[in-house]
Formats: sequence, C-alpha cells, structure tokens
Amino acid sequence: MIQAKRLVEGMLQEAGVQLDGPNPWDIHVKDERLFERVLRWKNLGLGEAYMDGWWECPRVDEFICRILKAKLDERLRFNIRDLPHLLPALFVNLQSKGRVRLSAEAHYDRDTELFMSFLDPFNQYSCAYFNGTGDLNEAQERKLDLICRKIDLKPGDRVLDIGCGWGGFARYAAERYGCVVTAINVCRDQIRYAREFCRDLPVLIMECDYRDCTETFHKIVSIGMFEHVGYRNYRLFMRCVRRCLNDDGIFLLQTIGSNQSRVRTDPWIGTYIFPDSMLPSIAQIGRAIEGLFVMEDWHNLGPHYDRTLMAWYRNFQGAWERLRKRFDDRFRRMWEYYLLSCAGAFRARSIQLWQIVLTPCGRAQPACRL
Repeated sequence: MIQAKRLVEGMLQEAGVQLDGPNPWDIHVKDERLFERVLRWKNLGLGEAYMDGWWECPRVDEFICRILKAKLDERLRFNIRDLPHLLPALFVNLQSKGRVRLSAEAHYDRDTELFMSFLDPFNQYSCAYFNGTGDLNEAQERKLDLICRKIDLKPGDRVLDIGCGWGGFARYAAERYGCVVTAINVCRDQIRYAREFCRDLPVLIMECDYRDCTETFHKIVSIGMFEHVGYRNYRLFMRCVRRCLNDDGIFLLQTIGSNQSRVRTDPWIGTYIFPDSMLPSIAQIGRAIEGLFVMEDWHNLGPHYDRTLMAWYRNFQGAWERLRKRFDDRFRRMWEYYLLSCAGAFRARSIQLWQIVLTPCGRAQPACRL
C-alpha cells in the first residue's frame, strides 16, 4: 500500500495536485485503500472510490481537468482486468435493436423528477449555447434557435427528431417556427412525458427505433442521441437518415465526440451512467457519412458543455433536499461525480461537443453559425 501511495502521489504531483493540499483541486484521502484501487481499476476505481466516500475534493471538476490535461489517464497501462469492459464491445453489437431499449432506459427512466430538478424549461439534456448569456435557460433556448436556423427551418416543414428526449426541441420547433414534427424515441417514460409536454401542437411522439423509420422529411435533427448508436451502427444510422431525408433536405447531428477513435466507453460512465454508450471520433463520423452526405458545417461547442454541466450541478445541489427522499447519499455522490467529472473533461478539451450540418447534395448557402 505504501508503494501504491507513492506512485499515485508522484503522478498527481505532475498534474499539480497534492494529497491533502490547500488548493480546491487537491484531494483529501479518507481511506488509504484508494491508491491500490486506482492502480488496479483506474478511472473505474477512482469514481467508485468517490461514491464510497474514500476521497473528497472541493472542486472535483478542477481535479479531473488537471489529471486529464496531464494525460495521467494514459499512464496506467491496459491490463487483464480491462477485458470485461473491452471484450463485449469487440464481439457484440451492444446497441442492437434487441438491447437498445434496455440500455437507454437504464439511464433515462431512473426518475423523471430527477432530471426535471436540474434541466431548463425545455428539458434539454444536452449542451446549451452560452452566447451572450450566463443563464442556463436562455442558453438552452439559444441552442434550440441556433439549431433551427442551421437547418433553415420554415413553417410547414416536416421535421424528424431522432431521440427526442422529453420533447423540448419538438415543442420549440413547432411553437416558434410553425413546423410539423415527428419525434421518435425508445424510452417509454420519456415518450409519455413528451406527449403531454407537446399536447395540442403539431407534434407526433412515436415509440420507434431509428432503424424502423421509413417516412421522408424536409429536415432531420439528432440532438444528444448519437452517443447511444455505437461504432458498429454509425454507417447504418447515416443510411437510415439519408433514406428519410428529402434530396434538398438538411440534417443536423449534435453529439459529444472523442479525440480518438474508440470501441468502448469510459468504464465508470458505462457502468453507472450510460450503459453501452460510446463517443464517436471525427474519423468514425467521416467514414459513416462518406458517399451519403456533403458536410456543410462542423461546429465545436465543447467549452459550452463545461458551463452547461456546472449549471446542472448547481441546480442539482439546490434540489437535493427535495430529492433525498428518493435517493440515498451514494447516489448523490455518483451523480455529483458524473456531472463534475464530465465538466472537467470538457474543460480539459479531452472530449468535444459537435454540431454537424449535413446535406445530401450540397447547398448554395452555408449553415448559420451565429
């Protein structure tokens, strides 16, 4: 244990992090078994140890940012214990039609009140656009409007929303732009909420996998759903979108992205937050769209997701007194670690947030980015 502590302490010092130091990003160890757990299980062990109360840190987001900037996550080599997280992704389509509902509902059907406690009035569980505002609600409306302008949305347009969440974009587009929206989802709790949220609007909420959609539309959006598609299905997803998009249509994809091509997700995220999720790389998306679409615009909003996550964290903290009747303290620490570690990852530019505008044949006018 002493050797493990020295090794971890030396690595942390390279990132400017001290054990029991005075800075808000320094960690305070409550259980010395932490060091062996981190060396054995890496980021999975680090996250689980936080959930178990083995370490504390006033600014988990800053701590994660510093260790990622120092690339400490790459210093711990692959070992045999990683195989249970790697092998399924190599040999099984984890995002097949038979599995996708179970994977999605493991996260999104936890408890609607949990999500509503920290999201904005349009229920946007995706990156906001803090352009000229510091307010989360305004920033989410600006994101929605940016998407509508990027796809040149017009009254009467038939729009497909793939993975519609709780119906926020569908409602916004129908109310503000006068279009007709078909929104598809596989999470039944979200579908029930979205149908009520979009009641009396020209919005159809369907329980449908993207692979089963055959209608055609003027515009298609997918906002924060592509992370659940999986590398085995990227090309199929794009073929399905192309099949459903008019030749003169526009498709906007908003997704978290990885700087490197991978075939599995972060083990802690995959275990506790988003089972079977996966972040695509530029190369993987490029291969998926080749021969199907013209890439009109590729916009990186990564720093905006840092601010979004920190706003969600503050809202979650403010709602905890109400939520604690439903969730225990270990869940609270898990959710805090999720929001703050992801904020730190975006701050370190370890992961990105992309809005990608695609058309089947190209357009004379570029997409709006203002």
